[in-house]
Amino acid sequence: MIPQVNKIVLAYSGGLDTSVILRWLKETCNCPVVAFAADIGQEEDWDKVRAKGMATGADKVIVSDLREEFVRDYVFPAFRANAIYEGSYLLGTSLARPVIAREQVRIAEAEGADAVSHGATGKGNDQVRFELTYMALNPRLAIIAPWRIWDLNSRTKLMAYAAEHGIPVPVTKAKPYSSDENMLHISFEGGILEDPWNEPAEDMFKLSVSPEKAPDKATYLELEFERGNPVAIDGEKLSPANLLARLNQLGGANGVGRLDMVENRFVGMKSRGVYETPGGTILRAAHRDLETITLDREVMKIRDSLVPRYSELIYNGFWFSPELRFLQNTMDEAQAPVNGVVRLKLYKGNCIPVGRKSANSLYQESFATFEEDSVYRQADAEGFIRLNGLRLRMQALGKR
Repeated sequence: MIPQVNKIVLAYSGGLDTSVILRWLKETCNCPVVAFAADIGQEEDWDKVRAKGMATGADKVIVSDLREEFVRDYVFPAFRANAIYEGSYLLGTSLARPVIAREQVRIAEAEGADAVSHGATGKGNDQVRFELTYMALNPRLAIIAPWRIWDLNSRTKLMAYAAEHGIPVPVTKAKPYSSDENMLHISFEGGILEDPWNEPAEDMFKLSVSPEKAPDKATYLELEFERGNPVAIDGEKLSPANLLARLNQLGGANGVGRLDMVENRFVGMKSRGVYETPGGTILRAAHRDLETITLDREVMKIRDSLVPRYSELIYNGFWFSPELRFLQNTMDEAQAPVNGVVRLKLYKGNCIPVGRKSANSLYQESFATFEEDSVYRQADAEGFIRLNGLRLRMQALGKR
């Protein structure tokens, strides 16, 4: 059922799905459509995106530069919490959707629109991420999700519709997988990747060289943190977006950050995704390493117990939920002492921390040394062990 609306703001990329949706909305809803494109670091000719949007039927095309906001307000908070979904995925797409949807709501309000639309399918996670954000920020906006109501229910039908209406699209039958790129990662799914036995073709990858073709000499870098946020590379202070871009270059050149996994979607099915996250992989490795000398043991245990739930909330689209805000505040409270520098070695797909230092370090060489010391009484360990082993001894005696 399509609601009666007066003006629509479409989250538009210029790709196959949203190009078809733009024309379909114009023909179906018979009202003005504003095509909104978010620049979150993907490689794109924005003049061409604007021209294509107008040629496809948009009444107006708006491109918003969200790169710094995306990294500062979404990527960095998640990495302060060491967010990772199902032990592997660094949430590149999951973090991008709320920043796009938030800007889309802002534009809808500024343009006097009463509806928003997106190109997410009825099988995926993105529909949830977009729409939960719309509801959290402006529940009065009508939501139009074409994939859930039209009969163009396959990529093949979309390509046929595009050809019929003269809409150029970057997807071909020879390479029918879809990709989504932002400053944190690029993802590939669908088409030839739907069979999880198929190895991705090397020419598919965009942000990284293969580990086999990476340099034979290691690259070293030093990453500096303040309160859990990266602020400088090799002593050079950089803005959030520029810092992540530099890490992407360094990681990609050394084959760092590729991932091929089958994940559990929120809607209940499993999905195969291939990802490139070079800068994010470096950032997470460095951040966790710095925490080993700056975080108290018990604080780290509690924080780590919360990471799966925190990551799941992001993956499932609850960025603007009260429970996510509560967890973010908790994660950030733990980051006050996470200041210092980590030295990393990048080599043929590997990211290896090889040094770390901090003014807040809890590591004391005088206690940890294997040489003679005057600060630790080794004899104290006997009572410590006997007390911790008391219940085990009592169980064993009871059995006898």
